[in-house]
Amino acid sequence: MNSREYLDKLVSEGRYCFTTKQARKDMGGEAGSIRARLRRLKQQKLIAEPVKSYHVIVLPEYRSQGCPPAEYFIDQLMSYLGNTSYYVCLLSAAEKHGAGHQRPQQFQVMIEKNRRDTVCNGVLIKYIARGALADVPVTVMNSPWGTVKYATPEATALELLGYPGHSGGLNNAATVIHDLADSLNPAKLVEAAAISPLSWSQRLGYILDILEEKKLADRLFSYVRKTASTYVPLRRALPQKGAKRSSRWKLILNSEVEPDI
Repeated sequence: MNSREYLDKLVSEGRYCFTTKQARKDMGGEAGSIRARLRRLKQQKLIAEPVKSYHVIVLPEYRSQGCPPAEYFIDQLMSYLGNTSYYVCLLSAAEKHGAGHQRPQQFQVMIEKNRRDTVCNGVLIKYIARGALADVPVTVMNSPWGTVKYATPEATALELLGYPGHSGGLNNAATVIHDLADSLNPAKLVEAAAISPLSWSQRLGYILDILEEKKLADRLFSYVRKTASTYVPLRRALPQKGAKRSSRWKLILNSEVEPDI
């Protein structure tokens, strides 16, 4: 079969991703010939190659961009790369849970070890590393091409304060948490806190107080009161000398928080 017939066959079978090795097996021919055919498909914007030798089919509605949205193929790509414990995180997860204050400019994915970003034409996949990834609660959602794992709203809220540099800064993180608040379950929030660094809970509790989310804040405070013994800074990168302190959250208030609400 010719190259376009091969793509049509894959789509008819509900397969939208394939490797160079699979293409050679399915279409037959020498390795050099197959690579040349795949290059032509890329030039025609019929396929994209997010990582070497791994291809995704670009349906007509995405050909101007040159690549389908990352959520379409992220699960298959992570399986190919051996990162089966991945999950979509931070602003990308928050948007999925309804906190769409502003659309993220990158698709954020949590994995166990640092990895160079994936750039696929107009799509940027940003990888962030976290240890003990398998313990983090996730929810599996449907995507147009299968399923995708997302951090739960509770895990997302904590991580927004754990990775402020990837969350648009402290003020933006607080804004997103405000949008997430209705999706947060107090009991599940404590469960997610128990497998996260304690400082994340201290910062999140303080933000929840600012947002007047009393039920959530009080439930988290019950956990922090039992476990926190030392003060931590609200912002790690800023000076702490002379800053006010929150005895409730054992937090050094070395920054102002101004959510956009």
